[in-house]
Amino acid sequence: MERDKSGILADIGVDAEIRTYEPKGGTGEVHLMLHAFYKEERFTEQLERLYTALDAILTWGERRYKPVFVRFFLSDATNQAQYIREEKDCAVSIIQQPPLDGSKVAMWVYMVECGEGPDASVRNVAVDGDERATTVFEHNGYKHLWDMGMCVAEGDSAFQTERLFTKYEERLHVFGATLADNCQRTWLYVRDVDTNYAGLVRARRDNFTAQGLTADTHYIASTGIGGSPADTKAIVQMGCYALTGAEKGQVKYLYAPTHLNPTYEYGVTFERGTSITFGDRIHIYISGTASINNKGEVVHVGDVEKQAERMCENVGALLAEAEAEAKDVMQIVVYLRDINDYRVVKDIVTGSFPFVPAVYTLAPVCRPTWLVEMECIAVKECKTEYRRF
Repeated sequence: MERDKSGILADIGVDAEIRTYEPKGGTGEVHLMLHAFYKEERFTEQLERLYTALDAILTWGERRYKPVFVRFFLSDATNQAQYIREEKDCAVSIIQQPPLDGSKVAMWVYMVECGEGPDASVRNVAVDGDERATTVFEHNGYKHLWDMGMCVAEGDSAFQTERLFTKYEERLHVFGATLADNCQRTWLYVRDVDTNYAGLVRARRDNFTAQGLTADTHYIASTGIGGSPADTKAIVQMGCYALTGAEKGQVKYLYAPTHLNPTYEYGVTFERGTSITFGDRIHIYISGTASINNKGEVVHVGDVEKQAERMCENVGALLAEAEAEAKDVMQIVVYLRDINDYRVVKDIVTGSFPFVPAVYTLAPVCRPTWLVEMECIAVKECKTEYRRF
């Protein structure tokens, strides 16, 4: 397998960070982070370069890949979202979290190797008249369900969060799935997180309790972070990944109790991380992780360098619990409260996770004293009795 194909596409003007997982005889996966190289250009010019780079990458090599989802990190989503092109068979997430490299747009793309047959396809499935509601990657008896960019344009953060989860649960029912049994990962972006996060937390907890998600059962890996939807009336935006077709025992939750405490101890309801074991690999989803100890306390208040170091240490502990390490990480997203901390944090994260595609964005963390947070996805090779990915 080949994990790194990173480098600047000089003729296109894009810095492409690429991590591939290509096992022999197995389905390949790719994570891309695409960055505009010419920072002085207009948004539309930068965006077009990213699209050109993606189209070029899709033609590389003998393996054929299809995007499953694309996330755009924009500097001004309200004015820029109109230029994002419609994707026929791909989930799209658009959020205002300005890239900290000075560009107006960055792109994270997740792609899978995909044939033409019905058992290896990426397609959009209409739900309640929405032709782009759910993107489905179907292969080997599994359905991977991606729902991105979900918003409600009325009410406060609690009302919007409640409606988002209710609408998402209705979508899952179309596939014979439920929130408790099948949802593996959520992303919740909150406008003015310092003000609106409390309403999100309350509404999510109430919804989870009604769905049987409690401290005695399990929660869902998640990131809850500052970010502005393109719709100015939307306070909360949600994206979700769910899996059907898995057997009992394939999904496990990560705790790293030497470093972290259960989130319910300080009033929130998400898992620190989730691992999904397939017959040929393990997928590891690390939730938004910051500088926290196993008592739920913020560590190194006011010191962004030490917070970044503790954050990386915590992520390493979660990965180790899943028998993975830094070399298995496929992508990273780092969220910063202060743009002036970008360079020092990037040096620390790169030192802990070298050669991993990453994007650094301006996005305040849910506690004001947390200066930095990161999330990541890892893939670890293994052989088990379960069906292959």
